[in-house]
Amino acid sequence: MREAQQAQLMLDQEAKDESSIAGNVIGNSTFPSQQNWKWWIRICFYILFLLGGQSVATLLGRLYYAEGGKSKWMAGLVQPAGFPVLLPLYLISAPENIPTSYNSNLHERPPSFLTIISVYVSLGILQAAISLMYSFGYLYLPVSTYSLICATQLAFNALFSFFLNSLKFDPYIINSLVLLTISSILLAFNNDESTESSDASKDKYAIGFICTVGGSAGYGLILSLTQLFFERVFKKETFTVVLDMIIYPSLVSTCIILVGLFASGESEGLSGEMEEFKLGKVSYLMTLIWTAIGWQVFSIGATGLIFDVSSLFSNVISTLGLPFVPVLAVIIFHEKMSGLKVIAMVLAIWGFLSYFYHHYLDDFKSKTKDGTAIEAPEASTTPRMHETEQDLL
Repeated sequence: MREAQQAQLMLDQEAKDESSIAGNVIGNSTFPSQQNWKWWIRICFYILFLLGGQSVATLLGRLYYAEGGKSKWMAGLVQPAGFPVLLPLYLISAPENIPTSYNSNLHERPPSFLTIISVYVSLGILQAAISLMYSFGYLYLPVSTYSLICATQLAFNALFSFFLNSLKFDPYIINSLVLLTISSILLAFNNDESTESSDASKDKYAIGFICTVGGSAGYGLILSLTQLFFERVFKKETFTVVLDMIIYPSLVSTCIILVGLFASGESEGLSGEMEEFKLGKVSYLMTLIWTAIGWQVFSIGATGLIFDVSSLFSNVISTLGLPFVPVLAVIIFHEKMSGLKVIAMVLAIWGFLSYFYHHYLDDFKSKTKDGTAIEAPEASTTPRMHETEQDLL
């Protein structure tokens, strides 16, 4: 009888140990439970930075052209050139040893200097091209149309993540991509308003449309590449790495656009442009400065979400701001919201919700499978959680 009781006590103790281990796995995952409140607070701040910076920068970018700005290179320059405002953040002390998969192998050699430089330069060149393409979109498209077309970056990001980040499509992702594609196609036929809002011809509207789609494709690529570099090259878990991935590519991009600004001759007309700005010289400078700051706030949020979750999650949250910018554009710039544009917006929002539901199912399955530990499904957009469990196993 005593032997049976002792055996039962041993089984109970083993069950408690297993429960404790499972609790640690859940607590240390990168899609943590409600107990990891610091992670959730950080994610909320990243989301606020992303949505706030994106909305402000987009509206101010259009305001620059609407009130007399003419330089496409200057409109492109303000997108990366605000990086110096982030330099004081290097003084912030951030946790160095948050347990994730990026530093799971402590014996791996750090990346070489040449590798790091190649990463920053490649991202900087791509960012410069994206900034210039977006500046054409600002110039030739109404801001509401521009923001709706930018929703295609989610589709491009999913496509690039399929090849670079091992994303596997499911019906919800496919539905989202189809809806976003249809939304953009509808906007391609919406060029009747081009003469109303920007005095541009239909040809210029087409140029603006193509450049905005190209910029969205480039942005989707840069998000996937950033996640890939985090996982394969840096493999660190520090706030400094996040800042480096924003500041150094922005520095490269700024230098490239500055060369283009002076080589194109547009720099000679900036003083006259400031004089002719309808809101005055001070407003001209404030528009450019706050546009630059807005894009850097957006970059902190976007890069932080890539670092803590994934590039796709960052892009989904970016798309969440889709309904706000067109509505604000109607109020601020008195743009007309045509029926075709409303349909495009509804389809884009539907596509976003479909993609968000995919994330919800992923998270729900990962928390409930086996009832003990979190496992990331094959199509998970949180690969870091999956790798962490492999390390624990």
